[in-house]
Amino acid sequence: MEDVLKGRLGGADGFDVRCSLDGDRIVGRAGGRLHGKDIVLEITETGVQGTVGSEPVLVQLEEGELRGNVGREKISLRGVDRVTGFFGEPIVGWRIVAQQDGTRLQGQLGSTVLGRAFEFDLGSAPGWVGALVAVVAFYALEPRASAAR
Repeated sequence: MEDVLKGRLGGADGFDVRCSLDGDRIVGRAGGRLHGKDIVLEITETGVQGTVGSEPVLVQLEEGELRGNVGREKISLRGVDRVTGFFGEPIVGWRIVAQQDGTRLQGQLGSTVLGRAFEFDLGSAPGWVGALVAVVAFYALEPRASAAR
């Protein structure tokens, strides 16, 4: 049976995310066939690297925190099953909060009014992987996710 991380970012107005988990590789898609982006990530000994669409993803484990970039935006994540962090720049960025309950992950990017909720079935992945995939998908498809766009 295939190990899959799948769910939805942004509720009814959002988009689907579906990724296959194969060892240390995460390969999938955010959004649909026409309006979507491929996600290819690899978990390394020191972090995660890969691409979303044509944009690079590179985060490194530093002092117990994942820090790096998704495309042109900075990201920092802390925690394993209770994940917190920040995406973007301080003034125009997005707060990240997510909680794992068994194989389910529920979270929020940004505020409850202007942000995007997400909910994933993690398969065998830990909560921090689901939170990172949510941010990568958000960056790929949400026009407000990058101040530089």
